[in-house]
Amino acid sequence: MARPTDKQPQTPPDLDLLETILSYRFQNRALLERAVTHRSWAHEQVAPGAEDEARRLHNESLEFLGDSVLGLIVADYLCKAYPEVTEGELSRMKHRLVSAPTLAAASARMQLGDFLKFGRGEEKSGGRRKDALLADVLEALTGAIFLDGGLSAATDFVQQVIGEELRVVTPKTAAQADYKTLLQEKLQAERRAAPRYSVVEALGPPHKRTFHVEVSWDGGNVRAEGRSIKAAETAAAKQALAAMESLAGDA
Repeated sequence: MARPTDKQPQTPPDLDLLETILSYRFQNRALLERAVTHRSWAHEQVAPGAEDEARRLHNESLEFLGDSVLGLIVADYLCKAYPEVTEGELSRMKHRLVSAPTLAAASARMQLGDFLKFGRGEEKSGGRRKDALLADVLEALTGAIFLDGGLSAATDFVQQVIGEELRVVTPKTAAQADYKTLLQEKLQAERRAAPRYSVVEALGPPHKRTFHVEVSWDGGNVRAEGRSIKAAETAAAKQALAAMESLAGDA
């Protein structure tokens, strides 16, 4: 069975194939169709100004629900898998698992973008490949499955689509992905002042700028660079932690 493509935007999504990919059969097929309907498509189907009617067609409310359901399922899993870790460690692991990049990657693996119903503008702008929209549809499908089959069905779905991420995440790997938080918590644990970040300079043209950031703390300072201020701050925090470990090893 052929999947819809960017060149065939009007082809209805193959919901039978989608259910096979999701490993879930809907009792209410309308929920599935709504979960893959982007607001741009819905607004093209109604008269101008008919916002309420459009909202009944697109997936934003399912996305909102799915975000909460997903967070609950992941939090429950982490609390059971890591009963001894701190609230901060649990929060970092949860944040990583429900983040847009994680969800978008899972969505891309299942090729969910192929099944989305877009309006003409979003279709032309490459909506099927946008990480934000890929993450959104995964949340909407989680919400739809929750409404159709309950929490147990939604849990089975979430564990299927991000099962590998659930298995490999640990407090350490989650912390390593958030060097700024790790640096701040380390200094707090040692009763030292919070780190201070400052942009030293920005080099290059606006479309290809490199930012140089300095992080200083009670005991030292380091500089790092990145293509954005956030990336430079993260790199600086990572270097600061390495510097502290080196000093501790020499002591």
